[in-house]
Amino acid sequence: MSDAPSDAPAPTAADPADPPTDADRDAAARGALYALVARAMTEPDEELYGALESGALDRECRRLLDRTALDVAPPDLTVDDDRETVCARFNDLFVVGHTTVEDRTDGTVDAEGPTVSLYESAYRPEASWNDVNLDLARAYDYFGVEVDTGRRENHDHLRLELEFAGYLCRREAAVDADAARARLDFLDRHLAVLSEGVAGALDGEPGTGYFGELGGFCRRLVAADTAELAERLEGSR
Repeated sequence: MSDAPSDAPAPTAADPADPPTDADRDAAARGALYALVARAMTEPDEELYGALESGALDRECRRLLDRTALDVAPPDLTVDDDRETVCARFNDLFVVGHTTVEDRTDGTVDAEGPTVSLYESAYRPEASWNDVNLDLARAYDYFGVEVDTGRRENHDHLRLELEFAGYLCRREAAVDADAARARLDFLDRHLAVLSEGVAGALDGEPGTGYFGELGGFCRRLVAADTAELAERLEGSR
């Protein structure tokens, strides 16, 4: 998204920068957490792997959590494996499809998608792909953000939804308190479903490594953010 760069560097202890003193520091920290998860849920380049190996990503996640009022258990965002192994695990889980033989007598095969889908529509059997993505496109457009067409990802991709949630947090922190209500609606209608689906799929797979930790944390973060927003906003009516 144009307001959430797709190639942002891996977070470190000093990055992202502290919010302005007049900003809502809790909302800003939540936005940074969503951005951190979005960045971390990718095939690690050298920079991201370095942040994992050194523990910088893990420390930044815990630092940001401490700045919020959320009661969320932090994940273990460290790795012992080399980068090649972590990248292979990412591709096995989220990219490479599986081909299984359906009938060994005639060689019929069934090609399936990746083990864990990162797209919301995969977890929405009651809605069409078009309905899910059109609803998201409208939400993104309403707030003036666009999907980077060079990324080849549909609107319902986990990383895009996380980036949008982070954008709404930053908007609430700096300029628009009403963005909190928009975030609650977005979380409830979209990201809660997707984060639950991804985490549940990862729970069923062996050897997920740090991606399993990250998926579980994403589910906890979204659930806690949703619950706190609902309580706060309902109380303000």
